[in-house]
Amino acid sequence: MNPREALTTAFRAAIQAGHPTRVLRDVPLPEVEGRTVIISIGKAALSMASTVQQRLGGRATGVVVARQEELPAHVENLTVLGSTHPAPSEASSRAGQLVLQTVQGLTPSDLVLCLISGGASSLVSAPTGVTLDEKARLTWELLACGASIHEINTVRKHLSAIKGGGLARAAYPARVLALVVSDVVGDDVSTIASGPTAPDPTTFRDALAVLDHYGIRAPSVRAQLVRGVIKVQPETPKPGDPIFDHVEHRVIAGAATALSAAADCLQQHGWQARIWQENVTGPAIEAAKAHAAQATFLHSRQALLSGGETTTIIRPGGGRGGRNLEFLLSLALEAPDVYAIAADTDGIDGSSSAAGAILTPDTLERAAALGLDPRTYLERSDAHRFFAALDDLVETGPTGTNVNDFRCMLRQ
Repeated sequence: MNPREALTTAFRAAIQAGHPTRVLRDVPLPEVEGRTVIISIGKAALSMASTVQQRLGGRATGVVVARQEELPAHVENLTVLGSTHPAPSEASSRAGQLVLQTVQGLTPSDLVLCLISGGASSLVSAPTGVTLDEKARLTWELLACGASIHEINTVRKHLSAIKGGGLARAAYPARVLALVVSDVVGDDVSTIASGPTAPDPTTFRDALAVLDHYGIRAPSVRAQLVRGVIKVQPETPKPGDPIFDHVEHRVIAGAATALSAAADCLQQHGWQARIWQENVTGPAIEAAKAHAAQATFLHSRQALLSGGETTTIIRPGGGRGGRNLEFLLSLALEAPDVYAIAADTDGIDGSSSAAGAILTPDTLERAAALGLDPRTYLERSDAHRFFAALDDLVETGPTGTNVNDFRCMLRQ
């Protein structure tokens, strides 16, 4: 197996290991006296709901909210809605309203199975104190300035009736079991999908601090957050709130699952594989420099893997790309002699149509032959077009899971 094949095979192994059809097969599901309601939201919503409903014999009712691109789709006895990512839309608002309506009026003998995966923060929206358009604009501003997912969700949780424990509050007094596919560093259930069923340790004051840090004005948003600071608007439910007495969370897959499977795959094909870090964060360009430093220690038939979630600033110029493509293009400049892949396990990296791309030791040589200047493409956030011109994109389409970013470097 050549290095390019090894990289794509390892990526497929990572996706398969974190796919709900595999990880949900053996998860214990409780018996209940009353109703079972499924709320499945996120980029893995369809596969999670289908797997669980099949195990339940189709007896549950409820709602599935997936990306619009994955529809039409059918899950027995469940209402399936399409929505948008990475910013909310009217479809997100309709989905949020239906989700809240579905869990209201339940009793302690009922069970809500919340099947949660990354992307749900945008797919399901229930704005409080601001309009949907204002919230969508804020999301784009936070993304463009390179805010981390924790920072973005800190703000979103304080502008929502469903995030930051809001779904658990709406479902009370029913029992809630949240089965979670993690796409965030550290598998923090209060951050994944903005923690709809989890206690929220952040505050309105924290949310204001995020806006201050990035210089975001957003007057209506600030006004709503100030109402919370002065206690006109109630805080999100905190740890110790009795609404969480009958709420349980189980993280069933995450970066560790995916990276371990990829490392095993590489070992089987003759590479000595090592997981360097599961939780890489920070700007994609800086992460590339750190990986380049590690690449100097890689010898023949050795591979190094990492997960986590970097950030990127969207620069003017109408470029297409995402954090993984930007990481890889930066790595090409820092360590041009390695083979590498960087891709999003959900199948879509940022504003591109690809999961990521492949880097080879002759990438810069081939680019020069086509008159492509990698620095120019970096400066306008256009890494997608750079790798597309080289036919080096990794295109999977939506994968049905989302266990964060996947990176691997190796030497032949």
